[in-house]
Amino acid sequence: MIRQKLATLVSQALEKAREASVLLSETLPPVTIGIPAHEEHGDFSCNVALQLAKAEKKAPRQVAQLLIAHLQDSEGLVARTEIAGPGFINFFIAPAAWQTCLPVINAAGPGYGQTQTGQGRKAQVEFVSANPTGPLHIGHGRGAAIGDVLCRLLSASGWQVTREFYYNDAGAQIGNLARSVQARCLGIEPDDPRWPADGYQGEYIKEVAAAYLTKETVHADDQDVTASGYPQDLDAIRRFAVAALRREQDQDLKAFDVQFDNYFLESSLYRDGRVEAVVQSIIANGHTYEQDGALWLRTTAFGDDKDRVMRKTDGSYTYFVPDVAYHQDKWQRGFVRVVNEQGADHHSTITRVRAGLQALNAGIPKGWPEYVLHQMVTVMRGGEEVKISKRAGSYVTLRDLIDEVGRDATRFFFVMRKPDSQLVFDIDLAKQQSLDNPVYYIQYAHARICSIFENAAEKGLTTPVTADAALLARLETPEELKLIKLLDSLPDVVDEAARDFEPHRIVYYLTELAGQFHSYYNKTKVVTDDRQVSEARLYLLTATRQVLRNALRLLGVSAPDKM
Repeated sequence: MIRQKLATLVSQALEKAREASVLLSETLPPVTIGIPAHEEHGDFSCNVALQLAKAEKKAPRQVAQLLIAHLQDSEGLVARTEIAGPGFINFFIAPAAWQTCLPVINAAGPGYGQTQTGQGRKAQVEFVSANPTGPLHIGHGRGAAIGDVLCRLLSASGWQVTREFYYNDAGAQIGNLARSVQARCLGIEPDDPRWPADGYQGEYIKEVAAAYLTKETVHADDQDVTASGYPQDLDAIRRFAVAALRREQDQDLKAFDVQFDNYFLESSLYRDGRVEAVVQSIIANGHTYEQDGALWLRTTAFGDDKDRVMRKTDGSYTYFVPDVAYHQDKWQRGFVRVVNEQGADHHSTITRVRAGLQALNAGIPKGWPEYVLHQMVTVMRGGEEVKISKRAGSYVTLRDLIDEVGRDATRFFFVMRKPDSQLVFDIDLAKQQSLDNPVYYIQYAHARICSIFENAAEKGLTTPVTADAALLARLETPEELKLIKLLDSLPDVVDEAARDFEPHRIVYYLTELAGQFHSYYNKTKVVTDDRQVSEARLYLLTATRQVLRNALRLLGVSAPDKM
């Protein structure tokens, strides 16, 4: 908020200097307001003087001095400026300006932190997109948490967001699933020579088979699928198994507070002729050739290291071809921005999909769609890695973690590191009810503020709904001003985290905010003998509690009143 005001102030100073003919550049650079690495260098800094120096044929420090001379700060935002180094302008914000942030925060309430950067434009985030062949594993869980928080961040920054789940209901893995369930229906165990070579061996396959034999009905993706109970009908088994596992995945995601607006079936791309239409369009545009009985796409023309096969010698398409058709459909649905959140093992598909889209000659931007790839998760308990689940057999499931440590800790831990860094999930730490647990540390800050309000009410103090300048002026200690500065920065943090697809920034922000509050609480008595000071501090804590709630909500994590 203050940062945006300062950017406007500097932009106006540039225009004033040009109107006064002390700046001669016809094109002015955009103003970027940064934060100095050291507090003693001010609250904010700007490098615009360095950007203009060459065009103005002046030393950067001279340009900086001209800009400072043309600042028209009628609100008294800036207490003082200094020119540092080769020409950076450092700004020291007046305490009164920081204090006026609090009424804005408290008036906005749950809406504080939201911006209009996206201007209502359409964005789509595709995430999880797990094949319906088993329970969701921890990799899916990390993708679900990251994707969900990205959606929340984009929505908070003014985008109209559609959440989409794409699942493969037509490939070889679905065939392996059907044959695995059929084998269980026939009483064949995984150690039997008749067991399918690429069959799934988890206990959940036995559960699906039992449900099929008892002719259960499952509801998934807005349709009911009833088992025939006939073990020889492989197609019926396939339909039922996919529906049963889709239902289970959906239940796990609901337990994780993750919802979708749309489910997209890969099979629909073939059924509607979209895959074949894409191939024919690319052929017509001259971007393919035949070699060794296969159809190749000249992906090297679009930055790939070698050309890729589109249609194999047996007539089937390689896996990236339906992905191109799927993303063409996304483009045709009018999404300005498309983000795919996937595991790092999907890295090789990015260039191929983008090349296929460029080969369509449909006006799709080169860098479209955008990708967020997450790295592996290692689960630890008692200092040792946990590798398997009783139900899934070969991996740890998302439900395992939710059941053991709870939804809040699971979501928080999954997004606490940058997506492209590997994550160690320490179950013992996640379960701790202590300040060593990072999510507990933040939630405790919120609960502690609630306790302060209860204590104040018992002593007859009420938190003011509004605050005048005299009351706000009581918030003058360095700790109070630092806390207000952090509260004011939430909209900027939201915008930057959404822009860069980095949900972990919200975790870092919350950790810093909670730390600053705990430090303030340990040094400062909120309820004092001075009623006005007490009311001012309660007003500050009202804003602090609201910002903690708002930022936790962006992570899908609760803000408990008691711990």
